[in-house]
Amino acid sequence: MRQCLNSIIFTIVISILLSCDSESQPTNNDVFPDQKQTYEWKLIMSWPKNTPGLGTTPEYFADLVEKMSSGRMRIRVFGAGELAGGLEIFDMVRQGVAEIGHSGAYYWQGKISGTPFFSTIPFGLTGQEMNAWLAFGGGNELWQEIYAPFNLYPVRGGNSGTQMFGWFRDPINSLEDLQGLKMRIPGLGGEVFRRAGGIPTTMAVGDVFTALQTGNLDATEFVGPYNDLATGYHTVAKYYYYPGWHEPGSTIELVFNKEKLDSLPQDLRAILLSAAEAMNQRLMDEYTALSNRALTTLVEEHGVLVRKLPDDVLQELRRLSEEVVTELGTSDTQTRRIYESYKDFQKDVENYHSISEEAYISARRLTK
Repeated sequence: MRQCLNSIIFTIVISILLSCDSESQPTNNDVFPDQKQTYEWKLIMSWPKNTPGLGTTPEYFADLVEKMSSGRMRIRVFGAGELAGGLEIFDMVRQGVAEIGHSGAYYWQGKISGTPFFSTIPFGLTGQEMNAWLAFGGGNELWQEIYAPFNLYPVRGGNSGTQMFGWFRDPINSLEDLQGLKMRIPGLGGEVFRRAGGIPTTMAVGDVFTALQTGNLDATEFVGPYNDLATGYHTVAKYYYYPGWHEPGSTIELVFNKEKLDSLPQDLRAILLSAAEAMNQRLMDEYTALSNRALTTLVEEHGVLVRKLPDDVLQELRRLSEEVVTELGTSDTQTRRIYESYKDFQKDVENYHSISEEAYISARRLTK
């Protein structure tokens, strides 16, 4: 009787252990995905299709995913206005109208107050520094945390590097010249511009040229020479100002519908995220490689007047930026956590870059 009871207990224990172990193991669909099943996904973006860099890199991403998956995952890319408006990406991907979006996190500040930190902050991190904060400074984890309630999973999808300040119909010689100036400038840079006396507006990229041409805008920022040459802004606004204090290193987000992403076999999910990393680096490399060539064309062939903002204007914009960023960063508990992570990382990286990147660039100039 005792031997029989012991045998029954042993059998029950083994059954429980095997059951627990099976729950922790990948499913057969993950380990042995159906190689015949194919997925047709849609990617929508905030920029017109074929916009240099911004519009073409998603096509590179889609092509890379199809090749890496041996055709099991195909992604169709839609430009702004084709399937969704340029400023509708967040909601359309969240709702599943498209599975992927390519946009800028600062557009969604009205939905989640801390989103600008995952795009760009006036006088904040450069593109190289943003990549480092997101990957190794805790930024990615915070970003994914605040998007999760919206059924979204964000990753890096490119970086513009330091941008130009923008195109102006008239010169900027002092703070007085900013008073009442109507400018397309999104994000926190727009709020800083407002406090400096300007009139900021957020406008889809495809609408900007006509607004400049008709006088509904006095100025606009976009990215830098490589993109800006293609827009034709130089035909209606000749003054091209730098530096891009408002967007020193803008991260472009690639955002997935989280439910759809999580439902994929592990190999396809890994392919998407790996291709996103390749996309992120490629876009920044493309801007670095081709921006000066485009700038030369703008100056030598189109007579564009490149100007630096006066120091007193930059000093006031820096003061106002610190005010705006601090107010946002302390506005609620969630945003404070993001702000403190960002601020601490910037302090550390600036300390090192002062004797590395900055010191080297200064030394390189001494030889000329």
